[in-house]
Amino acid sequence: MISRKTGSSPESGFSSQDGIVVKYQHIIVSVEDRIGILRMNRPSVFNALNRESMEEIVHALEAFDADDSIFCVVITGSDKVWAAGADITEMADASAIDMVRRNQFSKWGRIKRIHKPMIGAVSGYALGGGCELAMLCDILIASETATFGQPEIRVGVIPGAGGTQRLTRIIGKSRAMELVLTGETMSADEAYLRGLVSRVVPVEALMGEAMALARRIASQPPLAVRLAKESVLKAYETSLSEGLEFERKNFCLLFASEDQKEGMKAFGEKRDPRWRGK
Repeated sequence: MISRKTGSSPESGFSSQDGIVVKYQHIIVSVEDRIGILRMNRPSVFNALNRESMEEIVHALEAFDADDSIFCVVITGSDKVWAAGADITEMADASAIDMVRRNQFSKWGRIKRIHKPMIGAVSGYALGGGCELAMLCDILIASETATFGQPEIRVGVIPGAGGTQRLTRIIGKSRAMELVLTGETMSADEAYLRGLVSRVVPVEALMGEAMALARRIASQPPLAVRLAKESVLKAYETSLSEGLEFERKNFCLLFASEDQKEGMKAFGEKRDPRWRGK
């Protein structure tokens, strides 16, 4: 499981149940109130995402996902930057075959398979791979300084970790096309109006808002939360009829859970339910 400390003090390592400790170099992890917190931490390069940092992010998220005591995840950067893109120095001299062999986008697929809800608390620049990482989160809260964009066109390439696909589905073809073809950015207020983020708050309130939302989600029955997340995400990948069928199967499946029996019994008895995740 993730190593823990009292309060909200961060840790820089991962401690497994068998006692093996892995130290992170580019992220800081901590656990508070059943919430796993991951903070990107490469300030000298504006949290640019290289292969090592992506491996650490995936490792920590999968550890959170496997820990039954963690119910929700918050991902963040610093007040000034979420992640300013991929590490260009790592790719500048690569050949097409190098990029195929690296298979670096497999890590993004692993993040997509995280079952627990992921809240992104975004402040400052979320560009290129940083914007793509933000869009992998289930809910985004932005500070007033947050700036989103896919500027890959300016260095002779295009988004490769979902930028052309997810951004288009979220904000629409015309505006997504404009951002991708020009490399221009989008403010936090526009991101809110276009549905990319769920709310915009002052910088100093960002983590408080993200943690408050995470605690609300963590107080819900975990099996229902997992299947609800899967059902909402299905809406982006299937037709309406297929999505409705998927939703109905998950709805019925939850009637096999102890939490469903407890939740409805507690409702009838006018008391708070006691969730067990079973």
